[in-house]
Amino acid sequence: MLEDRKAAILRAVVQEYIESADPVGSGRVAERSGIDVSTATIRNELVRLEEEGFLVQPHTSAGRIPTEKAYRFFVDGLPGPGRLETADREQVSAFFARSHSELEHMLRDTSTLLSDLTGSPAVVLAPDRDHQEIRSLQLVGLGPHLALLVIVMANGSVEKLALEFAEEVHESTLAIATAHLSGAMIGRHMSECPEPPVTGDPAVDHVLGAALALLSDRAADLEDAFVGGASRVADVFHDVGLVQQVLDVLEHQYLVVGLLRDVLDRGLSVVIGTETRVEPLNECSLVVAPYEIDGDQAGSIAVLGPTRMNYPQALATVAVVSRRLGDRLTTG
Repeated sequence: MLEDRKAAILRAVVQEYIESADPVGSGRVAERSGIDVSTATIRNELVRLEEEGFLVQPHTSAGRIPTEKAYRFFVDGLPGPGRLETADREQVSAFFARSHSELEHMLRDTSTLLSDLTGSPAVVLAPDRDHQEIRSLQLVGLGPHLALLVIVMANGSVEKLALEFAEEVHESTLAIATAHLSGAMIGRHMSECPEPPVTGDPAVDHVLGAALALLSDRAADLEDAFVGGASRVADVFHDVGLVQQVLDVLEHQYLVVGLLRDVLDRGLSVVIGTETRVEPLNECSLVVAPYEIDGDQAGSIAVLGPTRMNYPQALATVAVVSRRLGDRLTTG
């Protein structure tokens, strides 16, 4: 805990540094802190904050910059996510009012929306595919050896999976297989795939076996991460080495998925620097929010930026987008 004056000064330093990225001196603190004390008193408090590990001074004549400890103090002291600016709220509303026919397209576009709103790379984790019941299925022929399995979930989201066959498959075979598949799977979750029924028609049985195996594999694949704004990494992080490190992390889906899940498992919404537990991200911060479908946590969204990111704006953005995404996936 910090006494009120020192805490106000520290918050002023963090806010000023977030906005300017320049070391902050006592004069700038005096202008924005609203504390009626002399600049000499502020300088003394800055020295004490530096001694306590909240600030560092690049060189003797420079102002101070916040440490990871300062950002944590600042974030923990925020009253809540805050309110998204009107123009950004309108952009979010317009986005979710549009038609998104396929789940993957919506999630990919949502990651781009997050990145556009925050100016930083953003991630959207797909919902657990076993969360929704199947409303309908259809096998559509695309050629003699290729079919498309179209799955509509209870919330209206659509998945399309390709099936390739060594032998030619006729439309009549696909129609019969669709009827059997619908009887076996409508009202069930993907993970509830039964053993393929034996119809007595080898061609139909082969199609059913392939389709049910594909559904089962899809249910087990819960690690889809959609990254939006990866091209912004170079704008957000100016050090070439750090840019490459961040891009390497974003390109490894298992790292991204594990990172977001770990943050939420720890009961956090913001991790700063070394709190990410991913060494290449030691100079980064992550703001994460889960989204719900039918009242149950199903996936998550996140914004990745430098430790001097605009935390109030990032928190407000992920709060609004996660809620709207969950509502849209619940209602279809």
